[in-house]
Parts: sequence; C-alpha cells; structure tokens
Amino acid sequence: MSVPTAIHDFPTYPDVVTLADGGFAISSPAKINLGLRILGKRPDGYHEINTVFQEISLCDKIEFHPAHDWSLEVRGADLDSGASNLVSRAAALLSREAGVPCHASVLLDKRIPIGGGLGGGSSNAAITLIGLNRLWNIGISTIRLRELAADIGSDCAFFIHGGLAQGTGRGEILDLRRGHFQGEIVIAAPGFSVSTKWAFGTGRFPLTNAEKSVILPLYSCSMSVRSHQLEVFGNDFESIVFSKYSELFRIKQTFLEHGAVVSMLAGSGSSVFGIFKERSQAMHAAQQLEKPCQAYLCQPIGRPR
Repeated sequence: MSVPTAIHDFPTYPDVVTLADGGFAISSPAKINLGLRILGKRPDGYHEINTVFQEISLCDKIEFHPAHDWSLEVRGADLDSGASNLVSRAAALLSREAGVPCHASVLLDKRIPIGGGLGGGSSNAAITLIGLNRLWNIGISTIRLRELAADIGSDCAFFIHGGLAQGTGRGEILDLRRGHFQGEIVIAAPGFSVSTKWAFGTGRFPLTNAEKSVILPLYSCSMSVRSHQLEVFGNDFESIVFSKYSELFRIKQTFLEHGAVVSMLAGSGSSVFGIFKERSQAMHAAQQLEKPCQAYLCQPIGRPR
C-alpha cells in the first residue's frame, strides 16, 4: 500500500520547491470526482456534465530547469516523452501563445496510476503551463492559462486552480469552492485502464434514477471546524463500466462493507475510491483489496480562494 506524504491543508497553489541552477519542482496532483452527471451530448460533439472536482494528495512531481533547447524525461511510467506527451503539448502551446522559444529541461516523475480516471495527464499539462509560465517569466494571466488548459483537455482547467470546484460545461466552467471535505481517501487502482472514449460512446444518458446523495462535512480555509456541507452524488459511468468490469463493482462493495461513507468509480474509471471517517478504517479497507490491485491512502486538499 502506497501512502503519499500528506500536504498541509490550505497551502497556496501550486506547491513549489526551489532547486539548484534556477530550477524548481511543482507537485502535480490527482483528483477525484465527487459525483459525475452526464447531461447530454452537445452540438460540438462533447458531453455536457455536472461534477465536483476534489484535489487529493496523491501527486506526480514535475521539475523545471532552464535550458537552451527542449527535453522531457519521464520516470516511473512507460510513457512516450515525445511531442504527443501532454507535457510536451502544453509546452508547445504556451511557447506559441507567448512567442518565446520552447526551451526547458523537464523531468516528470509519475506516481498517479495511468488511465485510472484520476486526471494525472491533465494535471501534468496544467502544471506544465503554470511551471513554464514561471520559468520563462512571461506573465500569462491565470484566466488565460485556464483557457489554454481547456484547449488541451476538459478537466485540465481545474488543475490550474486545484482544491475543490464544481465543473459544468465540458468540465471547464468552474465554480471554485473554499475548503475540502472531511475524511480519508483510499484509491484502488486495479492495474488496467478504461477508455474514456469507449465509456462515453457506450453510454446512453441518463442511465438510471439518481442515487441517494450523501452529505459530507466541509471544512473552510479560515477555520479548522465544520463550517458547511457538501453534497456527494452518483457517477453516471458506473452502470456502463461495472457491467463490463465486474471486479470494479466488487472493489466498491468491499469499501462500503468496510466502513466507507462513499465509494465511487473515479471519473470513467478504472480506479475506485472510498471515503472513510477515520484513517484506521481507511487502512483496514485498503488491506482487504486483492492483488494485483494497488491501494493509495491520501487526503482531500483545500486551497484559499
């Protein structure tokens, strides 16, 4: 079981560590969707959604160093480091936007499971925009960075801000929220991916009646006491994905049977998450998962707004 280092509540986004030679490292976080409703297909071919994004403490790390050309090294995963990589695509996009050479030495250290619905690739692209904006000292506004991120991927815009946010439209229209929910999260990564394109193409939405919502206490950025509440609703992809991948449904049932307040498919899958009131509950539930499933224990992150 992997236990990521906890990030302190409500730090300024993003998390930056200064390195030698004028470089720096930035955490590139994963997310979970606290509910995901598919409202219908749009004229542009995308789907209209309603979701709640929550940043979590499971992170990749990206290092940015000055250089006289472009290079990308990927560690921890077998990913192409060429022009198709989302980090390279984001760098090229920002270079064109600012009219500056695309020169940097970038190291991507992957820890977020790939293809698990946790937004790792989108996060990497967004953090690349933020990091190179800083490295190149070009002063692109946060609003413009969010627009550029949305051109790369529908949930990429969320990672310009982190924290907690409701997403509508394709997911790029954001209502940023203060605080984070109370609880410990276990991410179960089964060792295979689910195609988002397949999930959208297979689905006929809405699929079923809405599941009963769960209310979680929400903590504000100004005080460490319960301040308001967050409604967590169901994921419309579950009926599609669970019908083909019954092992993912069994993971959800395992979490619920061992004390999860909420358990849900992460995005379109393949990861499944459970939210627990206590860390001991979360760790016990994680120990029930069968190989080759990998468990990650992490926390929700709030950001000041």
